[in-house]
Amino acid sequence: MCRRKSTLIDLRVNFLAFAGAQNAQSPEPSFDADCGNSVTPGPARSPRIAHFHGKIKHRPIFCYIRLMPHANRGQPDSCRLMLNAAAPSAIPAAPAVFGALCGALLALAPMTPATAEAAYAIAMHGAPAMAGDFTVVPYANAEAPKGGRLVQGVLGTFDSLNPFIVKGLPAQSLRGYVIESLMARGYDEPFSLYGLLARTVDSDDARSYVTFSLHPAARFSDGVPVTAADVIFSWQLLRDHARPNYRTYYAKVTRAEALDERTVRFDLAGAADRELPLILGLMPVLPKHAIDAAAFEETTLAKPIGSGPYAVAAVDPGKSVTLKRDPNYWGRDLPINRGLWNFDELRFDYYRDANAYFEAFKTGLFDVRSENDPSRWQTGYDVPAVRDGRIVKEAFTNGLPKVASNFVFNTRRPIFADIRVRQAISLLFDAEWINHNFFFDLYRRSASFFDGSELSAYHRPADERERALLAPFADNVQASVLDGTWSPPASDGSGRDRNTLREALKLLGAAGYELNGTTLRERGSGRPFRFEIMVTNRDDERIALSFATSLSRAGIEAQVRLVDAVQYDQRRISFDFDMLQYRWEQSLSPGNEQSFYWGSAAADEQGSRNYMGVKSPAIDAMIAVMLSARERPDFVAAVRALDRLLISGCYVVPLFYLPEQWVARWATIAHPARTSLFGYLPETWWYQPKRALQ
Repeated sequence: MCRRKSTLIDLRVNFLAFAGAQNAQSPEPSFDADCGNSVTPGPARSPRIAHFHGKIKHRPIFCYIRLMPHANRGQPDSCRLMLNAAAPSAIPAAPAVFGALCGALLALAPMTPATAEAAYAIAMHGAPAMAGDFTVVPYANAEAPKGGRLVQGVLGTFDSLNPFIVKGLPAQSLRGYVIESLMARGYDEPFSLYGLLARTVDSDDARSYVTFSLHPAARFSDGVPVTAADVIFSWQLLRDHARPNYRTYYAKVTRAEALDERTVRFDLAGAADRELPLILGLMPVLPKHAIDAAAFEETTLAKPIGSGPYAVAAVDPGKSVTLKRDPNYWGRDLPINRGLWNFDELRFDYYRDANAYFEAFKTGLFDVRSENDPSRWQTGYDVPAVRDGRIVKEAFTNGLPKVASNFVFNTRRPIFADIRVRQAISLLFDAEWINHNFFFDLYRRSASFFDGSELSAYHRPADERERALLAPFADNVQASVLDGTWSPPASDGSGRDRNTLREALKLLGAAGYELNGTTLRERGSGRPFRFEIMVTNRDDERIALSFATSLSRAGIEAQVRLVDAVQYDQRRISFDFDMLQYRWEQSLSPGNEQSFYWGSAAADEQGSRNYMGVKSPAIDAMIAVMLSARERPDFVAAVRALDRLLISGCYVVPLFYLPEQWVARWATIAHPARTSLFGYLPETWWYQPKRALQ
């Protein structure tokens, strides 16, 4: 981590204070003597403090001195001296003595410089890839023209412009476009952050604190400066009133304080979480002067005020949101923003029906569409606009774990509490038949929660690091998963594989069920085995109906229920479902969100993404190790161990993922030649006038 130079004393001094000693039995209160005009954190919270040891009448005293660069260049540095000694009343000469000592040390400081640097960036592991003098990110075009409009389609609806709370369905793309965070991701690295609202960041090797210094030019869209008070307000507001993930992350902060109007320090002592400084770096900064904290948890369609490159210009509830570029955007010339935010206007149009959504794109009602249906990608784009080049189909590669879909068991339901039941149901999903008949064999079968990356445990034998981590939880890991031989169940592709049916019925019998005619029933009670699969679009419904047909061969009644987006989200958030289709997006640097996905505490928190309801001390332990890992190899081992536990628990029926990102765009929209590690990024794209295409 590169840092700006500052002056620091590193001396050990012995001295005698000319004062009387108190009784040896009396307490030893601390005495503070300030010189200069700086107030700095106490010794337990500051890594840049020199320690001075002395005695008062043979009794030990300790003083701590720290030099702080003055806020105004050219002014003398300031320091604070803290002395653990006798009571001040017993040391009448102490202030003068200590002031003289402080002045002497300041005079010595130029002769004893040490180099410390304020950071322009921070990485989760290792060092940031871009140097401090970078001028543009490698995946953006610094010469991209500004102007035009980008219209994007969204499948679903919205009833709120507050993306931070549990209530309501928030509109997309307010984060980043309208509301900024302290720092911005570098999208060519697993997890590195570069200065945005915060010009610099500082932390120690243990990451027991993090300090952010705000950019002096940072402003909200209404012209009000962004200050340390806004940062602390945002932290408190999100910790106390936002979704469970924010509450979980920010509750780990021991203390937050404004060191001055533009400097904020977060103490993280005891958190044992090396990712936390970066999580705080990604914290959205909200305007204290424009938010009613008492009403924050309620949905609202009021236009939010942010510091980002765009402002909300128009809202048609449930149908569209229009953003317009802020002509006075404070950060437009920052290197991290060069070549980004190129459109003058962005509009997000919402569609409730998947077919209407697709047809709207083909007729030019919106400009860019991400495709995840292989059959539609193969045949659905055979239209004149594609044939004559007005629509361009492209495939982008990325280095992230692939986004895989799953049928998720809600293990809160007694019917799914037994792992043998979950294993049997997984056996009955005929992935081979579905992929061939529905998707032209273009999908790949998911086998990991980190598919296609170095973090995946799939077909990798556990190394010594992983085995040591998993040793206390040996009963939680299947032997085949540990040695790398496990694969998801595979059928013969006929749609009527008798071997998988026989194996599934054997597992169900061991779990207390028996086939009575054509109905699977629980022994003793005679209750039929039935559950509901909840879906929200026709594409998912088609897969679920095929799955239900396969389940019926084992006497299981699976009812597929298609609900609208609002009801789906309400039931998902409150865990009111038996089984649903879901996908967890992962990065190359998974962290605190894993507790939100599979942590025991999250299982009972509505609004978390622990939809499976897993409560596992083993999983909690792997997440803790992952968060405390200092080196990449230890981190990778912890993530793979986590992956093995999740696979072994059989909490999902693994479905499919796409090997690439499929995107169709109208040719008036252009993008950089180079794709980031994270894949395509619409914020780097730009408008290309029709005349340029001729």
